[in-house]
Amino acid sequence: MGSVSSLMRLRGNPPAEEPPAARDEAAAEAGPAFVREEEGGEAARTSARRVGRKRTSSSGGPSPKVSRDTSPLDLSSSPFPRGGDSDVKICAFGEEWCLHKFYLCRSGYFASMFSGAWRETDMTTIHMQMPDENIDRESFYDALVYLYSNSMPIPPHRIIAILATASMLQLDEVLEQCEEIMKASVSAENVCNYYYSAEDYGLQYTKYNCHQWLLDNLVTRQNKQLLQEINVDLMKELIASSDLLVMEVEIDIYTILKKWMFLQLEPTWSGSPTALLSAADLCFAKYKSDSNGVPFLETDQGRAFMPVFQRLRLPYIICDLPSAQAIDQDALIPASWVTPIYKELWLALLRAEQSRELGPVNVYVSDTHGTSMRCGGQLQRDEQCSWTWSGFNFGWDLVVHYVNRRIVFRRSAMNQSCSLGVSLLWQRKVAFRLRVISLNAKGTAVLRKETDYHVLCLRKDQELEVINLENEDIIFPMYVACNFLYVPGESGHGQSEESTRTPRR
Repeated sequence: MGSVSSLMRLRGNPPAEEPPAARDEAAAEAGPAFVREEEGGEAARTSARRVGRKRTSSSGGPSPKVSRDTSPLDLSSSPFPRGGDSDVKICAFGEEWCLHKFYLCRSGYFASMFSGAWRETDMTTIHMQMPDENIDRESFYDALVYLYSNSMPIPPHRIIAILATASMLQLDEVLEQCEEIMKASVSAENVCNYYYSAEDYGLQYTKYNCHQWLLDNLVTRQNKQLLQEINVDLMKELIASSDLLVMEVEIDIYTILKKWMFLQLEPTWSGSPTALLSAADLCFAKYKSDSNGVPFLETDQGRAFMPVFQRLRLPYIICDLPSAQAIDQDALIPASWVTPIYKELWLALLRAEQSRELGPVNVYVSDTHGTSMRCGGQLQRDEQCSWTWSGFNFGWDLVVHYVNRRIVFRRSAMNQSCSLGVSLLWQRKVAFRLRVISLNAKGTAVLRKETDYHVLCLRKDQELEVINLENEDIIFPMYVACNFLYVPGESGHGQSEESTRTPRR
């Protein structure tokens, strides 16, 4: 990740009049700094994947040299005034700082401390125990300097420590600047760290931004480090989302979960990325052999991962023969999950093929419960191409065209290769939502365009232009993602919202 540096220049609201002692000290010649900043970057820490654990600073490279603003105090040599006018001594990290309540009260934390509500209000020496292990001596010292100078360097590789300190001291402007830097520097190397820290410190915008980055990149940029850092709760949210950018079809999500679960069980595994899936298959084959056929998710080791796999949209996996065979052979998922779905799929097939009722023209479509089929594709360059998504609605002959910067749906698969038999009913009806996304080198979306859910009802050889990108600045590769909901044609009278969604497919 490239290093992003920022010198935060904040303008506080200075009091109308400074204490005379402070003004006298500001004019005095400054001596050497009482506390010198540590040389070099922050020492490497164990990456944390759970809330409440110490966060690893983002790997932004060496901290850039950032010059500090100067207040009436000469901060280049002594950040705090010296002499006998100090009215409070702060003791922390084995250091002592002779400071002034006047400056410290620019922090909401110290303002409350000295307002009479705390027992430390009248103390002249305060020993501070840091409530957050992410706060270190350097970040605390920088925060004290900020209270005197209204400026603070915030290099990305120090962002977590500074964020923790600013949160404790209630430095709202520093927190806002941390959010801006995190937004600009999010990448595969730090996205989980940022996400968990945003959870810890209540940064809802940063949490949303990281969550969206993961939805866009989990499948397209999967790597060992990223999969290791995603905990169960976060993975459950990602897999459940209909906004997850899926390449090809749903079975790819199952494959990613196998890799992820293996890395959670074997965090020290150090093979190559190409060997990861094979290593996972070997690992779970051994579990299968040792457990006498008990599905892995029902074993002691596997139960923790059950909530994640329950978010898989199994009906869109087992409607494809190779995928169904993989699910059966791996024996990760209990048969009790899968068997009822086969019955539902068979009945759905019969309804799709034998019913002639088209259903109402106008229906309310919702994917609130995450029942849509997720599929996608990648366009490497700006040239005409066509493709199909196999397995949808038992071979519904929908072809997707990219031509002249337009995405067009056409109903005709006569010349297309399909893994399933093609159903050629004269008219078929589905609801769909289409998205196109362009990502930059760091995985941040630079183009995002999407439709709402629309009901699609095409006869043979009919076309529908879905999205026009003529006036958009597209970066390739560009990703095309679609959510489909089959609209069953059971009757022509007042279908409810629930009936516009496929119950389990």
